[in-house]
Amino acid sequence: MSIDVEKDVMWKKIVVRTFIVLGVIIIAFVGIVAMQPNDFRVERSAKIAAPAADVFAQVNDFHKWEAWSPWLKVDPNSKGTYEGPSEGKDAVFRWAGNENVGEGSMTITVSQPSDVIRIKLHFLKPFEDTATTEFTFKPEGDQTVVTWSMFGDNTFVEKAFCLFMNMEKMIGDKYEEGLASMKAVVESREPIEKTSDGEPAGQAAASGKRRRAGSISDRSKGK
Repeated sequence: MSIDVEKDVMWKKIVVRTFIVLGVIIIAFVGIVAMQPNDFRVERSAKIAAPAADVFAQVNDFHKWEAWSPWLKVDPNSKGTYEGPSEGKDAVFRWAGNENVGEGSMTITVSQPSDVIRIKLHFLKPFEDTATTEFTFKPEGDQTVVTWSMFGDNTFVEKAFCLFMNMEKMIGDKYEEGLASMKAVVESREPIEKTSDGEPAGQAAASGKRRRAGSISDRSKGK
């Protein structure tokens, strides 16, 4: 056998062995990824020295997130737009920013006063995905325990991503930062006053003004 033939056989063996090794690595990697959890949940809590209604108000209105949301600090130049009601169920916030915040939208799907708020997250960039964010508010003496959580399904790509990055810690750290900012904002403000029927005083006053205006208008029409 000539030297050239021997080299050719040797290189073929090297190539075959290389493909076998790569195949084994890929199969092992796919197996490890497949073994990761099919869903995820990240949760953080904080105690805020304020009534549940005051804390609830900070979350129920997307406009107020500017004062405490940790994501706005990541990209102060990100652009946001609001759609639907000014607060509560069906309120929508859309954002677009740099590669660290991406692009997407939040829609309030559940808003139970001073109890729970549930938000549908729809990510568009850096990749499309959906998840659910939830805030719960539990009175504890003269304080409120607010819990901020995110949960959803893990796709194969997300499972693989979690092998290299601790998403629980990354998101959890941001939640802790946001809750600390919310605590500072709420505790520095005057508590929301309520009427005897539990309606916030400001809303009650506004409702009263609208009723009086309607009554005056009706009397004017009757003249």
